[in-house]
Amino acid sequence: MTETKEKMSEQQTLKMKYSAAQEFPDLSKHNNHMAKVLTMEMYERLRDKQTPSGFTLDDVIQTGVDNPGHPFIMTVGCVAGDEETYVVFKDLLDPVIEDRHGGYKPTDKHKTDLNPDHLKGGDDLDPNYVLSSRVRTGRSIRGFCLPPHCSRGERRTIEKLSIDALSSLGSDLKGKYYALKNMTEEEQQRLIDDHFLFDKPVSPLLLASGMARDWPDARGIWHNDSKTFLVWVNEEDHLRVISMQKGGNMKEVFTRFCTGLTKIEALFKQKGHEFMWNEHLGYVLTCPSNLGTGLRGGVHVKLPNLSKHEKFGDILKKLRLQKRGTGGVDTAAVGGVFDISNADRLGFSEVELVQMVVDGVKLLVEMEKRLEKGQSIDDLMPSQK
Repeated sequence: MTETKEKMSEQQTLKMKYSAAQEFPDLSKHNNHMAKVLTMEMYERLRDKQTPSGFTLDDVIQTGVDNPGHPFIMTVGCVAGDEETYVVFKDLLDPVIEDRHGGYKPTDKHKTDLNPDHLKGGDDLDPNYVLSSRVRTGRSIRGFCLPPHCSRGERRTIEKLSIDALSSLGSDLKGKYYALKNMTEEEQQRLIDDHFLFDKPVSPLLLASGMARDWPDARGIWHNDSKTFLVWVNEEDHLRVISMQKGGNMKEVFTRFCTGLTKIEALFKQKGHEFMWNEHLGYVLTCPSNLGTGLRGGVHVKLPNLSKHEKFGDILKKLRLQKRGTGGVDTAAVGGVFDISNADRLGFSEVELVQMVVDGVKLLVEMEKRLEKGQSIDDLMPSQK
């Protein structure tokens, strides 16, 4: 550790030969949360700081500097390299978090609720409209650097710990791990067909963050035998945990998600490792946009009529939901099928977020059915949640 610190200090010293003005990035054409917050004064104040593992301010902001952002989609523009990033660079990250998470203040406390019994309904979404349901989140293992900054040895250790923990899961969660580098073409194709496989990152946001280094070393996918519960290892976070199935039974999906996640956490603790968590940020993850619950509960839902309605965007906003195409971010909807999910991650519990999805999607389907019959939906317009 000392060696790394000394090496990083030399690199920092080299940069400090130049003034802050000479080193300050040109953010004039940028549309991301980091660029909105970072000023010359802040850069000057923070540029010689680093976390114990040697992550610097320039490392934090690199992805936001390299990617000016989308004119209509506000990206975050920064990542964490370890748990301490959120403390050492809080002057930058607190305002970014507040901005990105709807006014979540540095003094606010996050709540966690992984008890599926607290979810009301969710087992009655109409499968003629709701084609599939899924809930995902990320987890980071305390004491290791995050994917933008971890070494090969750390990444391999995380993979080994994950395989050990996941191989202990039994009953309906029993499954198998597939290392990306050892995969046969058939296995790869099968996982792609199942929409399970994450491919080598091609997104400039991930590449600039340093997350694709040494690909595919120590990356892989674990899934249970019935393919309803899967874990990605060392992709954008140490772990990505996903529960999914066809149809509209979100209650079942969420119950499996909570049970699996709780078991995985217990297995890691048995081996002397806990997940990164604190009462302000909740679960600590690589991207500030995923802090808190890290949870995205979503459904693929058919809304050919409602999606053409002039108030569609407004309705989603009021329900605190967001839409994507079924191929993920930046993809268009095909045949009126949208991926609808919660817009929030932080400041609400897991149960509250899934409840918003369940209640909101129920209303969207009801509106779609009315429009199919040529009826008005004015009396169904929601107020702001």
